Amino acid sequence: MGDAHARREQAAELLLSAYATGAPIEPLTATWPGLTVPDAYAIQLAQVRHWTAAGDEVKGHKVGLTAAAMRRQLGVFEPDYGHLMGSMFELEGLPIAASRFLAPRIEPEIAFVLARPLSGPGVTAAQAAAAVEFVLPALEIIDSRIADWRITLADTIADNASSGAVVLGGRPTPLHAVNLRLAGCTLHSGGALVATGAGGAALGSPLNALVWLANTLGELGVTLHPGQVVLSGSVTAAQPVPASGVVTATFGGLGSVTAAFERDQEPGDQRSGGGQTADVERGGSDG
Repeated sequence: MGDAHARREQAAELLLSAYATGAPIEPLTATWPGLTVPDAYAIQLAQVRHWTAAGDEVKGHKVGLTAAAMRRQLGVFEPDYGHLMGSMFELEGLPIAASRFLAPRIEPEIAFVLARPLSGPGVTAAQAAAAVEFVLPALEIIDSRIADWRITLADTIADNASSGAVVLGGRPTPLHAVNLRLAGCTLHSGGALVATGAGGAALGSPLNALVWLANTLGELGVTLHPGQVVLSGSVTAAQPVPASGVVTATFGGLGSVTAAFERDQEPGDQRSGGGQTADVERGGSDG
């Protein structure tokens, strides 16, 4: 048990060093071939403890591997999850330094903002829907501290589900006003159409992703809280992040969300300079 704890702490330190230096590391599963999924989530939580001790806050969660093709590629049968820290949230339309990421890609997603606590196990789709205050279009900037994205399932889980940053759109939509499963999406980068998709690409419906997350965390004694954001998974393939320029996702019935990138920083600690905290106010919006 002591050896396992030491291995997990060492792995977490390696990932934290990649944030601090901007230098990616070798896959954890290459360094520790026996690394398991429980090990990986423990490594993720060790980093969350480090960030919260430094003053950051958990503002929600992301669900990853919601696309069947990606799960087949990694040989797994269910999604994974990561933590959304306050410093990961960027405001819509304000410049984001692409250079602060290591190997960023961008994905359009549908974000839930909760009105009431949600705790599994045993959460149904109806209960999950009743807990939602509104939905927003979102762009997730995924990133990997693992060199060249050479990841297995355990690698990406340990690396906080390959999280980077989040941009939320500014028009809250009540859940009953849109069919999330059929909501179409177009993704433009630099004015060019680069991808299309629909909400059903995320586990058949984004609501299914919220149900899965609530039940999975519930088994660990974790509750989703009011005001927290849940990213339900990408509805298209991930796309490259431009060194400078604008990426816009437009969802049918939800509106659009834009991320603006610029060159102005050297790679470094994503959490040292203060990404915008997205404590979404209930009944309002925060981009």
